[in-house]
Amino acid sequence: MHILVTGAQGCIGAWIVKLLLERNIDVLVFDLEPEPARLKLITRESVWKRLRIITGHIEDTARVKQLVRDEQITHIIHLAALLIPTCQLNPVQGGLVNVVGTLNVFEAARDATRPVRLVYASSAAVWGSEQDYPDRPLSERDELKPATHYGVFKQANEENARIFYATNGISSVGLRPWSVYGVGRDLGLTADPTLAMRAVARREPFRIRVTGNMDLQYAADVAAAFIGCALSPLEGAHVFNLAGTIIHTDSLIKQLEILRPAAAGLITASGPQVPVAWRMDATALHANIPGLPQTPLEEGMRRTVELFERLHVEGRLA
Repeated sequence: MHILVTGAQGCIGAWIVKLLLERNIDVLVFDLEPEPARLKLITRESVWKRLRIITGHIEDTARVKQLVRDEQITHIIHLAALLIPTCQLNPVQGGLVNVVGTLNVFEAARDATRPVRLVYASSAAVWGSEQDYPDRPLSERDELKPATHYGVFKQANEENARIFYATNGISSVGLRPWSVYGVGRDLGLTADPTLAMRAVARREPFRIRVTGNMDLQYAADVAAAFIGCALSPLEGAHVFNLAGTIIHTDSLIKQLEILRPAAAGLITASGPQVPVAWRMDATALHANIPGLPQTPLEEGMRRTVELFERLHVEGRLA
């Protein structure tokens, strides 16, 4: 088994690589960044030093195909993407990375001359705002109404995955995270809950730039879901919602103050509600991939703050 992880230097990728290496599974990273900075925060040197990293652009079709072929890749976990702000500012570049890059990964699997199983990051951004939907959790059967270029790109990837299975027999799973939190999450508006936890660990003020309800999903749980889907024998082109714990930003701040009373008053919140429906039904995922972990929010927050505190004492929080 040889697993390729694209975009592995981000938060989800770092946690996936950590879990794979700790299970002694052969993993290769393809990313723009040569330095596993986030991975170093969450695992021991003896673990991350075993990682092989190849740098390059996911939109380079020939390079991606050669990599999958020459490295005898059997599984791909595809995470490489540009986030919402970049896609809104530069839709062409966003489309090249998020859509063409994903097509490259599927074509590489198609042309590998061996079976290659593929799991890719879709996103809850394929949904519209909460007001666009009925008053209930959304299942994979509900209509997609993305409000951003990023969401449209992710919807296109889901549809392309369906076509690749229908025409080439490539089995895949797309997972739709909402707001992942944990050490290593530091980019994007929905990284603010994690940045607030880091600020609490450092006893510094921080303003969360969004308000309202969020679905918070612990990074280690999300990583386990990607790995579980990659290693499952499930056939077809599947898309599954991820779901964690729904919490309002005001309640999140209160929970942080309960966790660390000395940080009372440091965390505030102002800004818009994220324009993505926040109630999702993840029944299908757990029915098809049983046994996935679901860390209670209070426990995940505690682990995150404690790790940030240790890293702060060690002088490793930039």
